[in-house]
Amino acid sequence: MKEKKQKPFSVGKYFAKHKVAIAFYLMFDLIGSACTVFSSVLLAEAIALVSGINPNFQKAIWIFVFSMGMYALRRLCFFSSTVIYQKTSNKMMAEMNHDVSIQAFKLNSKAYSDNNTGTFVQRMVSEPDNVVRNIVNLVDIITAMLTSISIIAYVAVLNIYIGIIVFATIGLAGFLENYRVRKFRRNQNIVRKKGDKVNSLATEIVRSEKDVKSLGLEDKLSEVSKENYIEYKNSHYKMSMENIRVHQFRNAFLELMGLVMLVVGVLLLEKGIMTLATFMLVYSNHNGLYNLVWHIGNVADFATSIKVASKRMADLFDENEFPAEHFGNVSLDKVKGRIEFKRVDFSFIEYEAKPDISKMTRKERKEYKKNPPPKKIKSTNQIFNKLSFKIKPNTTVAFVGKSGSGKSTILNLMAKMYEVDGGQVLIDGVNINDLDKKTLRNNISLVNQFPYIFDMSIKDNLLLAKKEATDEQLLDCIKRASLSEFIDSLPEGINTKVGESGIKLSGGQKQRLAIARALLRNSPIIIFDESTSSLDNFAQEDIKKSIEALKGQGTIVIVAHRLSTIRNADKIFFIDNGEILDSGTFDELFENNVKFRSMFYAENI
Repeated sequence: MKEKKQKPFSVGKYFAKHKVAIAFYLMFDLIGSACTVFSSVLLAEAIALVSGINPNFQKAIWIFVFSMGMYALRRLCFFSSTVIYQKTSNKMMAEMNHDVSIQAFKLNSKAYSDNNTGTFVQRMVSEPDNVVRNIVNLVDIITAMLTSISIIAYVAVLNIYIGIIVFATIGLAGFLENYRVRKFRRNQNIVRKKGDKVNSLATEIVRSEKDVKSLGLEDKLSEVSKENYIEYKNSHYKMSMENIRVHQFRNAFLELMGLVMLVVGVLLLEKGIMTLATFMLVYSNHNGLYNLVWHIGNVADFATSIKVASKRMADLFDENEFPAEHFGNVSLDKVKGRIEFKRVDFSFIEYEAKPDISKMTRKERKEYKKNPPPKKIKSTNQIFNKLSFKIKPNTTVAFVGKSGSGKSTILNLMAKMYEVDGGQVLIDGVNINDLDKKTLRNNISLVNQFPYIFDMSIKDNLLLAKKEATDEQLLDCIKRASLSEFIDSLPEGINTKVGESGIKLSGGQKQRLAIARALLRNSPIIIFDESTSSLDNFAQEDIKKSIEALKGQGTIVIVAHRLSTIRNADKIFFIDNGEILDSGTFDELFENNVKFRSMFYAENI
């Protein structure tokens, strides 16, 4: 039975959830804008009353007073809409951030290995803010446009000649905006991708600070960082300059037409075709034409930003862009820990980069979006071909072999971090693809060679594995992971914060803390991926004893960095170039396998 298909991502559902608040926001915004229009019309009426042959000052004063009331109402409405915006937008951004982050956890590990960090960080952190902020800006601009249109339409109705100038100007300015927006949309996609690279490198530099310094890479990485920033700056500069060029031409045209309106107004006033009140209204609102076209351009800019940001988030939910993990619905009440690889095929596939649509003609881009071509394979690195082996429950097994032979890939397939291309990985006789997420994740613990330690205390890092753990259980796993002496030396002990990525810990201390987490979790299957590689001989011996103490209590799978750590394994698989060349106990392999014996001697010389 297959899991439910993921619904496509849509920003609309977040706005639908807060539709009442949004309705009040729109209501206050529209009332405020209507007050602006009515105030302009009333002021024109007041001017007409005092400038006519029989001026009516008393009525004009009452109209002025009423206009002031309208102005006060306008300010109150805009204040109310701003308060609603602040409360609602923050909620929507948090909800979007949460859902996109949750989706990031659902992605296949290969999705992460095939993309840089910035690709995900921008989508998870920045794009929800871009969507909400730009949609609100869009609403505000459209409301302002309606205000400008109402005033301009009123002026145009008052005088046909002014109306002709207005509509001709809007038509020509709209043509210029259409040209600018097409350029802006292409350039913004390019800028976002360059920004991903900048963010990704910045993240890597911060996380690898010690390695950068120890290897003397400051100058080299500074150069790479500079190149990335220059590319980003140049793409941003290109987008800005193309915008500015069109803006300047358009604005000069609008200012000229504004002056034309005033000159025509003066001529019409001289010939008695236009009243003084109408001229004053034209004069006080002639910038409305400029503002209207400016708003039209902003509408296009905000709509483009919304479209780009929404698509970048939606891509995380698109299997063709970022493959997600898939689970079945089979639940196992008790996992015994029997593991089998049955004729497993697996390859690392590198795809060709997507074509740069910014260099396509408009016709080519349209065709590409309508019928996107399938991904083209650039290279294929086959790791396994019909790989088969069995691991009995409650045994300790190890995989040994030279670097690049496929040891860690076996563990990632076993933990379903990667998915097989062919064949089956079975847990207790059930295809791993048919198991539900809870069964799989709750019964397999994977301790990586370079574990991630979270920016919290040692205790909180441990409680991530088992939140209901008692202090006695915490102290026991700490002792078994050879962490007691280190923790006792800390002023705050187990409550000491370790910093982002465990920056305050050494490599060995990180590994021991990760091992302690796995021991605390005590799952039926525990996988150690060269997890003692950063430990000194004394700590390694302690961990070896801890792992040996688990024998018979669960299935222990080890990828060994040092052969001495797996001497007492029940079975050792010797792997080379994706094939299992031999298997047996340590003594059997040492006696019968020349390559294994050579590895041992090379390690112990």
